[in-house]
Amino acid sequence: MAKKSRNKEEEPNEVVANCDNPNEVVANCNNLQETTLSQYDIEKLIVTVRGEQVLIDQDIARIYGVTTKRLNQQAKRNIARFPESFRFELTKEEVGEVVANCDHLQSLKFRPTLPYAFTEQGIGQLSTVVHSKIAIERSIMIMNAFVAMRRFMVQNAGILIRIAHLEKHQIETDHKMDVLLDRMDKLSPKLLPEQIFATGCIWDAWTYISDLVRSATQRIILIDNYVDDRVLSLLDKRAAGVIATIYSRYYEQFQTDLKKHNEQYPAIGFVQLPHKNHDRFLIVDDKVYLLGASVKDMGAGLCAVTKLQTSPETILGLLK
Repeated sequence: MAKKSRNKEEEPNEVVANCDNPNEVVANCNNLQETTLSQYDIEKLIVTVRGEQVLIDQDIARIYGVTTKRLNQQAKRNIARFPESFRFELTKEEVGEVVANCDHLQSLKFRPTLPYAFTEQGIGQLSTVVHSKIAIERSIMIMNAFVAMRRFMVQNAGILIRIAHLEKHQIETDHKMDVLLDRMDKLSPKLLPEQIFATGCIWDAWTYISDLVRSATQRIILIDNYVDDRVLSLLDKRAAGVIATIYSRYYEQFQTDLKKHNEQYPAIGFVQLPHKNHDRFLIVDDKVYLLGASVKDMGAGLCAVTKLQTSPETILGLLK
């Protein structure tokens, strides 16, 4: 038996499969003239639907050596022998569960009609309406398989109950963790549209700008007259694939640093400013932030970062 079933009262419609090696089982069932099909092979085909151990009509037909259509026709012609507790039609949701648990039943997804499930009592009745020697012989094997499965369930009831309890406990734990993480997310600091840093708040300012850099998904453009190698370290915090460009004045030392940097790390572009600019700007994707100080000096003195309503293209157009 492969997969465990949960408490019947908790999830009465859950489908549980016992098909550990479905390809081998189907190969045996398809070779209808062979007598090597074992009780163990049949046990693997038993699934649990609506809290009942059942066989799907398609598998029974393979075992009996008849078509699925003929099998169900015989059951319908003798419908009085097959009450709902003996034979029932699966819902679309149950078919989905069966298919998900048993690869050899993938073809159920393409059947024009919904399959039927037969309980142990239904199998017993089938042997009286499907008249063939192989059907009679294999009905006995199927009945023995059901008995063996039931005996296994009884003998291991305590273990199965503990497994169900652990699974329920895990679900409750997962729910508590989701609530906790959601609460933490709500209470965590957010990137505000404007932020003021008092003199000496160098680390706070640096981490704030770092978070802005990390939030980029497409591009980062820094417009700043005065930059150094610290700015390169800051821009390296961007996500993979994000394009970074610096607009600044030309300094020989920085150009050397930039060249060395780009030889090892994802390249950062450089555009020389045509003239000196008073304000500094940080463009993150389609957002524009006005910086009250150069990035390398943020927090050294009273300064602010303000999100503007202006588009990036407007700022970039004014640089020409």
